[in-house]
Amino acid sequence: MMTMFSRVLGLVRDMVIARYFGAGAGADAFFVAFKIPNFLRRLFAEGAFSQAFVPVLSSYREKHTVSDVKRLVDAVAGSLGLVLLGITLVAMIGAPLLTAVFAPGFLDNDVKFALTSDMLRITFPYLLMISLTAFAGGILNSYDRFAVPAFTPVLLNLAMIGAA
Repeated sequence: MMTMFSRVLGLVRDMVIARYFGAGAGADAFFVAFKIPNFLRRLFAEGAFSQAFVPVLSSYREKHTVSDVKRLVDAVAGSLGLVLLGITLVAMIGAPLLTAVFAPGFLDNDVKFALTSDMLRITFPYLLMISLTAFAGGILNSYDRFAVPAFTPVLLNLAMIGAA
């Protein structure tokens, strides 16, 4: 149910963005700047890490005490957070290089390239935040709590609609 609600709001989000920004250089820059951390989110937050962590945590919960589980979660959260913080900082510093790799067609247009690089510096912390959110969602899923993690994309869509 929440996933369907999120998809509908995603459509509304895209319609609102198209209405306000059209098909110009600004919209192109935003979509590329948002696509890069969103692509990496699939790798870090919803990829192999998430698929491996939830079963490990579920199994660990069955064999260990609550304090042991807490220590595991704390250690994984700290490690994941530090790795993602490092990647985020490097990406923000290297935004022009990432823009050139993901949108080589923008190299011919200095204004669009610079705008995309600047927007990438603004949008890239999304990777850190959404990955930690997915980590927390994985913990909730291991406790058979599915509604809150399923609802988080709704919040993103509402924020983007409101910002537009």
